[in-house]
Amino acid sequence: MKILHTSDWHLGHNLKGFDRHFEHQCFLDWLLGQIREQDIDVLLVTGDIFDNANPSAASQKQLYRFLQAAREAAPHLRVVLIAGNHDSPGRLEAPSPLLDLFETTVVGQTWRHADGEIDLDALIVPLYDRNEIRRAWCLAVPFLRPGDVPRVETDGDSYPAGVEALYRKVLRKVLLNRQAGEAILAMGHCHLDGGAVSRESERRIVIGGLESLSVAMFDKPIAYAALGHLHLPQSVGGRDWVRYSGSPLPMSFSEIDYPHQVVCVELDGEQLQSIQSLYVPRAVELLRVPAKPAPLSEALAALAALACVEPLLPEQRWPYLEVRVLFDAPEPGARAAIESVLNGKPLRLAGIDVSYRRGNGPDGNAANPELGDLGQLQPEEVLQRHYQKQYGSAVPDELLQAFQTLLLETAESA
Repeated sequence: MKILHTSDWHLGHNLKGFDRHFEHQCFLDWLLGQIREQDIDVLLVTGDIFDNANPSAASQKQLYRFLQAAREAAPHLRVVLIAGNHDSPGRLEAPSPLLDLFETTVVGQTWRHADGEIDLDALIVPLYDRNEIRRAWCLAVPFLRPGDVPRVETDGDSYPAGVEALYRKVLRKVLLNRQAGEAILAMGHCHLDGGAVSRESERRIVIGGLESLSVAMFDKPIAYAALGHLHLPQSVGGRDWVRYSGSPLPMSFSEIDYPHQVVCVELDGEQLQSIQSLYVPRAVELLRVPAKPAPLSEALAALAALACVEPLLPEQRWPYLEVRVLFDAPEPGARAAIESVLNGKPLRLAGIDVSYRRGNGPDGNAANPELGDLGQLQPEEVLQRHYQKQYGSAVPDELLQAFQTLLLETAESA
């Protein structure tokens, strides 16, 4: 049985105001080709299908059209999707009666019986081959909020203990039902201890205890654990079979060098036979110029010399650009100067990353005055202290005068 693991599509995402529908469609078209070429039996999508809990109609159509096309291209294909922390569990599960007709199972949340016990059967998906023979079992566990997990008495944080207890319960139930030769897969949308994070685009899921989820909960007899949430493709805890497939697109400029991919897994009976990374072609490039923050004059020269962009690209393929500048103090005309240099170039300015030199001390750092009790400070003092802390110098006279004028106008209108 061949399985394709992908995650964190974030359909509907925009990068600094630029819509990415075209890039997502390029990825989904490529993924459809991989399903055909690799002769895939099962597609696992491990959460964050959409970028937010209230996705646009266009994003939802994009998902359902893909599922329809996948079914037409590979009539034997089984699909399992779980919700991530960006998804609305209820919205994701709503079309389940229709998606069942396409052999697509959606698990958005945990459900409870009348006695309050979690419905474990709702988290278990048997997987059949194209001859309708059961070949594997899938622990399809979505992103878990604190109220979704069993209550566990512990001296530490009860959330990670509850998550691990739930996986153990589901696994025990599968072990009671599986036959010899049937593999066990696990899905999850979580942050395992030791996983590498992109801090610009991966928000914490559960405050206080998120990072303490242990990789040990995906121990054998699980043949493969397909994970979502972290955007960098990686295995965790030295266990090659515990994997984040990563996001198919860079969600921020901090992910510019990520090897975006999906993971092709082949099973032989109960055992994992092979793992192969399939690299996703990037439909739109991301550029950072200069490579490191530089003074505005140097940044403008680098932009003027930029000649690596194909001039005849259609606008939807124009690279996104982040300009990295180093200031001694705020320069109000910087954006206009940058836009002037970029005029006529097939680029989309998606951000200006501003850094400041701090202070003139021997360590190159500015003094770091505390604001103290704000109630005892005048507004001008708050501004002076903040400016000194941020930029390592006194507030310029013209800025201070403008601030004082604003204070007077506010007082007069009060």
